[in-house]
Amino acid sequence: MIQGKLEVTIKINELPEAKAVENGWQQFEVDCDGRIISVTVKPKVWKKLTDAQANFPMWVAAIAGKLGEATEKGFVLNEPNIQVFEKKPKTPAADAAAAS
Repeated sequence: MIQGKLEVTIKINELPEAKAVENGWQQFEVDCDGRIISVTVKPKVWKKLTDAQANFPMWVAAIAGKLGEATEKGFVLNEPNIQVFEKKPKTPAADAAAAS
């Protein structure tokens, strides 16, 4: 048997409601098809989300981390990292060009 690494990626496009925990870290939950994922991030990582909300009309964030301990309704995401991408609205001309 070989060793593998299990990582989970959650995609969001809204700023979650977070509560401050120790040292300015932010904790929030994401409902993924009924499973509640608990995420705690450093202030620098949280800033990526707040900057996206402030600067981009449309955006998507990929939150990747390790599967942590199970909770009553889901699990904890360990060692989360966030990448944020601006979403460009699709124009009808671009859609037509892609279809041909």
